[in-house]
Amino acid sequence: MKLVSFEFFAERAPHAGLLLEDTIVDLAPLGIADSLTAVQAGTDALLQAANMPACSHISPSAVRLLAPIPQPPRIFCIGLNYRDHAVESKMEIPKVPTVFLKLASAVIGPEEPVRIPALTKQPDYEVEFAIVIGKAGRNIAKQDWREHVFGYTILNDVSARDVQLATSQWTLGKSFDTFCPIGPTIVTADEILDPHNLDIKLSIGGEILQHSNTRELIFKAPELIAYISSITALEPGDIISTGTPAGVGLGRTPRRWLQPGETMIAEVEGLGQLINPVTAAD
Repeated sequence: MKLVSFEFFAERAPHAGLLLEDTIVDLAPLGIADSLTAVQAGTDALLQAANMPACSHISPSAVRLLAPIPQPPRIFCIGLNYRDHAVESKMEIPKVPTVFLKLASAVIGPEEPVRIPALTKQPDYEVEFAIVIGKAGRNIAKQDWREHVFGYTILNDVSARDVQLATSQWTLGKSFDTFCPIGPTIVTADEILDPHNLDIKLSIGGEILQHSNTRELIFKAPELIAYISSITALEPGDIISTGTPAGVGLGRTPRRWLQPGETMIAEVEGLGQLINPVTAAD
């Protein structure tokens, strides 16, 4: 099943919905006002929506898709979590997960433009496979990780490398407005049999710039959930973005930065495509 957030063109209020093949079922009649509430309710609400009458269905052409959770409680990102990316970044292979945060204010949805401000001359792309927490927990055991996962989505960890690497703290360089595209949906965990065997890639203008598989992750979902929850209790709606493979602009020779007029297509097997154009900020 696929959870989405959307808004009608005539109003600016997010709704939660179940995306079927060619229709969206609004969850509002079930008392679910937004996608965070849907995540907290679990998959039972989506199963109930799947059986709602056709009069509750909405054409996707009548709405605008938003990020699946427009305001996630927290966005935990994992740095250097593919060995080849750590090598291209000329950094040591981490012995424990390298965790930083992206601000929720940076979140945008599919088809929304990533706006590049004049402050950075080195904007970069990073396709990532992301975990959406569904059940709260502290000190979660590795073997219990699946109990706490609602589903999975795609996140593009857009980064201003010159700002990011000017200090040892990465958060602000990763959190410019629009620098966190997420979506297009959250695919529930039952639909992804093995999250550690998914093709992942990013392309611009038909050129594949990143291409790997989640089997290459250094720290996989059980380790990440256990590690983060040993420090801070995880909450429903929290996102853990698991890191990016090699091929980012920073690691290329010559280096390759995002340019206004380009369009990024981030893909993860089973999760669809997250498409975002690039523009200059006003």
